[in-house]
Amino acid sequence: MAEPFFLTSDIAALLDTWLSTRLSTDALAWLQDRGVAVAGGDKRALFLAFGLTVRKTGKADLDLPPDEYADAACVRPGWSPRGWTVDQIARLWLVMKYPSTNSQAYMHTLDQLFATGEVGELVALYQGLPLFPHQAAFQLRCAEGIRTNIRAVFVAIAHHNPYPSEQLNEDQWNQLVLKCQFLGVPLNPVAGLDERANPKLAKMLVDYAHERWAAKRPVSPELWRCVGPFADDAMLADLEAVLRTSSELEQWAAALALRSCPHPKAEALWRSVPDVVDETTDVGRSWSALAGAME
Repeated sequence: MAEPFFLTSDIAALLDTWLSTRLSTDALAWLQDRGVAVAGGDKRALFLAFGLTVRKTGKADLDLPPDEYADAACVRPGWSPRGWTVDQIARLWLVMKYPSTNSQAYMHTLDQLFATGEVGELVALYQGLPLFPHQAAFQLRCAEGIRTNIRAVFVAIAHHNPYPSEQLNEDQWNQLVLKCQFLGVPLNPVAGLDERANPKLAKMLVDYAHERWAAKRPVSPELWRCVGPFADDAMLADLEAVLRTSSELEQWAAALALRSCPHPKAEALWRSVPDVVDETTDVGRSWSALAGAME
């Protein structure tokens, strides 16, 4: 896959700007001092500073205003540090300072950070995947991260992170989306969800829904988002059943899925339930609105 174009120097400069307005004088001085050593290729300084960061910076929310979110998307297309904290930014700033010209040495260093990281450190590293140089080299690392059962680490990969949709192959991507269902992780914040939807994923999700129904367990309404565009006759029957017999949120989801379905029978189905149709034709009754109603 083609790597997105961005300059790590621009990202590091933006992180530096954010930190300079959010850290105390002492914390900023400590970080800048460590940054000099790290920029000189001192691996030990990187590892020590990476581990100590949270003690020096605290865990305050980054809390960016809209214009600074726009700055993030400008320097790295698709990037949104929504929900990030100051210590996470500081840790990634240190990683960005470490010399990366030698790709093999750089990857070896980051592999060590991933291998030894505790949960908070892993969250920062996986959130940082879209920011690192040598993007394609982290594909297997990302795929390995998806297998975690640590919810915070998985969410760092799945939510507001453009890396998976840009770099994972179809099977890896499908595993990420299905894992969201297993862990009860919302789908709406998954970057590239609609663009990477595919027939194989639709079949996997429907099979998962049938397993849940057989066990008399609920199915997330969001599951149908990646099914609608690829629904065949059997899937349409499932969507019709959800549309006619389920809760309000599930009916809403089924109608949205049917509205995205090119199958010739789909339109007649969603038009057959006027009360639901009236609501889903409202521009506000989107998948994002559904996700908000589910919170």
